[in-house]
Parts: sequence; C-alpha cells; structure tokens
Amino acid sequence: MTLSAPRRVLAGLFAACLLSGCAATDAGPGYYWQSVTGHLKLMHAARPVQDWIDDPATPAPLQQKLALTQRIRDFAVTELGLPDNASYRRYADLHRKAAVYNVVAAPALSLELQRWCFPVTGCVGYRGYFDETEARAFAGTLGNDLDVAVYPVPAYSTLGWMNWAGGDPLLNTFIGYPEGELARLIFHELAHQVVYANGDTTFNESFATAVERIGGTRWLAQSDEAARRAYETFDERRQAFRALTRETRAQLQTLYADPSLDEASKRARKTEILQGFRQRYASLRQSWGGYAGYDLWVAQANNASFGAQAAYDLWVTAFERLFEREDRSFPRFYDAVRRLASLPVAERQAALQALDPAAPLLSPS
Repeated sequence: MTLSAPRRVLAGLFAACLLSGCAATDAGPGYYWQSVTGHLKLMHAARPVQDWIDDPATPAPLQQKLALTQRIRDFAVTELGLPDNASYRRYADLHRKAAVYNVVAAPALSLELQRWCFPVTGCVGYRGYFDETEARAFAGTLGNDLDVAVYPVPAYSTLGWMNWAGGDPLLNTFIGYPEGELARLIFHELAHQVVYANGDTTFNESFATAVERIGGTRWLAQSDEAARRAYETFDERRQAFRALTRETRAQLQTLYADPSLDEASKRARKTEILQGFRQRYASLRQSWGGYAGYDLWVAQANNASFGAQAAYDLWVTAFERLFEREDRSFPRFYDAVRRLASLPVAERQAALQALDPAAPLLSPS
C-alpha cells in the first residue's frame, strides 16, 4: 500500500519510535512526545556525508572518518550482502555522548529482564529515552525490589522504516571508534534491517553481533596494518572484559537456580560474587594501563546489566556455525536466519541450541 506524504511521515516517525524502543503501550503522551521529538531532532541534525566532507569548517580528522564510513558502507553491500539504501549516508552531531539511554530491570535474584511491550516490536527487555535525565527519572520509579541499570546506546536501528526519509544516520556518538569497531557497528545496525524477530531481543542482537564479527574480520583483512593493530588493542580489552562478565553471569545463574539455598543466603552470596567481579576488573584495568572504558558499566553492574549483556552474545556462536553450515554464503545465511525468525520461539531456541549446545537456554528478552 502506498501512503500519502503526510501519512508516510506520521507512520515513519511512529515506527521509528517503536523500533528504537521508545514508545510503550503503557506510556503517556509525554513519553510519546519525547520519542517523536527526540527522533525528529536526530533526523534534522543529519546532513549528507559529502556535505560535511566538503565543508571547510569540518575538522580534517572527521572528514577522513566520514570518507572511511562510505567505503565501509559500500563494502557492506558488495561483500556482506547488506542492504543498499539511504542508511549511513548522512551524519549528525547530537552534541551528547549517546543516541539513546536504555533502562533495564531484573529481580533481585534473577537475570531475567523485565519486559515492556511495544505495538510493533513486541515485548522487549528495555525501555529507551533520548534524554538521560528522563531515563534515570523513570529508572527511579521502578522500586527497590528490582535491580535497575541505565546505559548509553551509541546507535539504534529503525529497521529500514526510515530509509525513505534519509535512513539511519552516522552519529558523533560512535564516529570516533577505531576503524575495525566502526565497521562492526555499521554492519551490526544494517543487519537489523535484514532480519528482525518480533519480541526476541536476544535473537536479534546475537544475529547482528554475528554479522558484525564476520564482517569485521573481512574488513580488517583488507585494511592496513595500523588499523589492525589499533583494533587488536581495542578487541583484546573487550574480549577479556566479556570473558569476565560471562564467568560472573554463569556464577549468578548457578546461584539463583540453587534450590538448597534460602533467599538470605543467595543475597549474601550475590554480594560476594559482585565484589569478586569488581576486584577482578580492577586487576584487568591495571593491566590495561588504566583504560577506563568499562568503569561506568562496572560501577552499576547488577542483575539488570548482566541480563542485558546476555542478549548480545548468547546465540552468537550458533549463528556463526549456521554461517559455516551455509557454506559462508551471506544470501543463504540470511535466508536461513529468516526461516528461524519465522518459527515459534520454542522451536527457534531449540534450533539455535542444536547449533550451540553449550549455550544456556534463557527466556527471550
């Protein structure tokens, strides 16, 4: 069905809010307003990349990074089979450190995230705000019986719904990333435009993470040595931190599932596990020469933040194995993922579990 221009604008804005996790069915007018105006401001700030490059007021390092993104964007199409559309052909400086701020919450003795239900995306384990103050204000209303975290999100996807209006733009919130990480982020966000399973954040984020990892490896293989070295330093820290958080998450899951312990004992042991996590992180940080990139995450680490992180890596190995099974063909891989997305949740999880039996089976979030 073809919409008239005004109706396309309204439909596109509404979809953008829903797809970025910025409008819930229990939200009032103020929440919808911050969603619409926040996305409008973001879109309004965006200009074609070439305009920024040609502008003599644009700093040379930014000009170079923007030119790099367009090579990455072309690579995404020609080498990874990702969509060839308007997304990431424009750039916006939001004059803040994140595109949106997500609120997540979980019970005191569980890693299962509280879910909010949205008209388009289904029920997901986060609620997003364009303004950090509003996000923290909402987090403060969730009660003392929940572990709550607020974390910055450098980019979000409108799943291609806004390509007619210029697409998802590049942002200052991630343009400064090392070359390899910048490529991975663009590949990740474009992957969301290929396949999206309604209401299953873990499936969606794990798939996009698999695409970014496969694509990032291919990009760096044809890049220069300096880019590879810079990325290796970045990635070594990330992998060490993720290994630490995975181990801690597994400890917490084992604790919460132990029927021999009462609630008081579990709470005491939880405190010990989190203290141990922070001590081990302090040692890692020291070995990194004081690199502080994960300090904020660690400072507020709780069930909610550990539960949210699980969505980004739970099924990554399964998707990577699926890619291998499809002879490393991106079209075949994407078709296979679409078939998984069309399955009922239980069947989808069973298929992924068969690909990676070592992955713990969690409820979708």
